[in-house]
Amino acid sequence: MKLEISHLVTEMRNAASQEIDNLSTTEMLKVINNEDKTVAYAVEKTIDEISIVVDEIAQAFAQGGRLIYMGAGTSGRLGILDASECPPTYGTPPEQVVGLIAGGHTAIFKAVENAEDSPELAEQDLKQLNVTDKDVVVGIAASGRTPYVIGGMKFAKQQGAFVACIVCNPQSPMTQEADVSIVPVVGPEIVTGSSRMKAGTAQKLVLNMLTTGAMIRSGKVFGNLMVDVEATNAKLIQRQTNIVVEATGCSDTEAEEALQACNRHCKTAILMLLAGLDAAQATELLNKKQGFLRAALEK
Repeated sequence: MKLEISHLVTEMRNAASQEIDNLSTTEMLKVINNEDKTVAYAVEKTIDEISIVVDEIAQAFAQGGRLIYMGAGTSGRLGILDASECPPTYGTPPEQVVGLIAGGHTAIFKAVENAEDSPELAEQDLKQLNVTDKDVVVGIAASGRTPYVIGGMKFAKQQGAFVACIVCNPQSPMTQEADVSIVPVVGPEIVTGSSRMKAGTAQKLVLNMLTTGAMIRSGKVFGNLMVDVEATNAKLIQRQTNIVVEATGCSDTEAEEALQACNRHCKTAILMLLAGLDAAQATELLNKKQGFLRAALEK
C-alpha cells in the first residue's frame, strides 16, 4: 500500500537546492546556511503556544509531575538529548524529564525497523512510566503523523495528562490529538525529506525553550545563572564557584568556603553570603520558599 506523504511540507522539494550537487563546496554550504537562517523565524511564530506549554510544565513540576517527550528517529533522539541534560544543568532528578523513543534504547543509536509504526508500543512505554494527570506529554515528529507518537498522545490524554506536540507540518494528525500544538513550518528541506535538518533544528530550539523556560519558572535560575547546577566534573565545580562570585560579588575563596559549608549547593551558598546566614539557616529558608532564591532574599 502506498503511503501518501508527498503533500507534506517536509517532503516537498526545495527550489533553492535543486542543483546543490552541482555547486562548489562553499556555494553548497551557503545554500544550507541560508535555509538554516529561516528556522528561528519559523519558531518565533510559535512563541505563544510554547509559552502555554512552558507554564503547564512548570505547574506539573510544582505538583510532582513530569515532562515526558515521545518521538521516533531524530525527533526521539532530540527529546532524549534535552531530557538527559536537565539533571546536570538544573539539579533535577532524572525521572522529572523523560525522553521516550520508538524502539527503546537500541533506537537511540540505530534505527529499529517498524517501531515508529506501532501505537501500541507507545502505550506500553507510557504504562511502564505510570503516566498520570500530573504529567505533561509532548509528542515530537516533523511529519506530524508518526503512529507511535499519536498512540502515545491518545493514551496520555486518556490518563488525564496535558498533551502537546511539536510538528513541522500544519494541520497534521498529531495536532488533532494535542491540547496545544507547536508548529514551526520551516518549509522543504535542502535534501528532500531529510527532516533531521531544518525541522530537527526547529525542534531543538523549541525543546530548549520548553525546559529552560520551565526551569526558570521553577526557580532554577537566578538572573541568568544556573544556580542548581550539579558539580559532576572539574568544569562544573569551577562553574559553581564562578556562579557564586557573579551572584554575590565575593572572592573566589569566600565562594569556595560557602560552597564547602553547604555541600556545594550554589543557591544555598549565594543565600548564605547575601543574607548573612549559615548553611543550616539558608537551607531552611530556601525550603520554606520552595527553592526560589529571590523569594528567600525578600524574606
